[in-house]
Amino acid sequence: MKKNFNLSLVALAFATFGFTACNSGTQNTDTSSTDTLNTDTANALQVVPVEDSKAFPGANLEIASITSEKVGADSARVTVKYNVKNFTLTEHTEDSNAHHMANSAEGQHIHFILDNTPYAALYKPEHSAMVKLGTDHYLLSFLSRSYHESIKEKGAAVLKHFKIDESGALSELEIPKDPSLFYSRPKGEYKGKDTNRLLLDFYVWNTDLKDGNKVKATINGSDFMLDNWGPYEILNAPKGELSVNLSLVDKNGNALSGNNVSISRKVTLTE
Repeated sequence: MKKNFNLSLVALAFATFGFTACNSGTQNTDTSSTDTLNTDTANALQVVPVEDSKAFPGANLEIASITSEKVGADSARVTVKYNVKNFTLTEHTEDSNAHHMANSAEGQHIHFILDNTPYAALYKPEHSAMVKLGTDHYLLSFLSRSYHESIKEKGAAVLKHFKIDESGALSELEIPKDPSLFYSRPKGEYKGKDTNRLLLDFYVWNTDLKDGNKVKATINGSDFMLDNWGPYEILNAPKGELSVNLSLVDKNGNALSGNNVSISRKVTLTE
């Protein structure tokens, strides 16, 4: 039977489930709630907020240029170059989360998310991708800590909507004003100790979840309603294939409509 978990209600009943909300980039020194959750729910699948992520005030990401050229009969190469300010690519993020999450050996980077497909991690401020002629695309780019958690401060991300015509030329399109959701983590394959805590991280646009919207996370058939835009951890995930779906819903739990409002992934956990 499908289980439903509303994290707002769980937060009010922490004596049973031990959940407290935590904003991204802020600190919460009260760890008793998390300890209670781990004890009371034993080995059940859990989604809990990440605490004490290092903040990066003033971190800024801009697109310096975005160009395209036709390649072959039906494709174009899109090349994006970035300006990065108050943030150092390839530097290792030094905080407690870096020691218990899957951490990139190459350090801090940019997440390049084209059309809500799995991101490319960029350790240099430029990247190229192939697309079909006569298509339109969404590109979200944001700065990331070395353990893949997004920087959510204003200015640390940029969204582009563009079209590639039949000649390979690029033209920018208007970005819809409707709320959007972009999937980041978990991603790929996790091994050994990295399977103990999986980062669940996403990026929202035109909403900050303070307007009543929520992100519904369905993980292996269990639903978790997330009403805070911040990073979370998936605990007690079983080995094997893990199915994750993220979708934007309104305050009543009704699915929102739009181009980027629901995304599904499968990741693999091994010994």
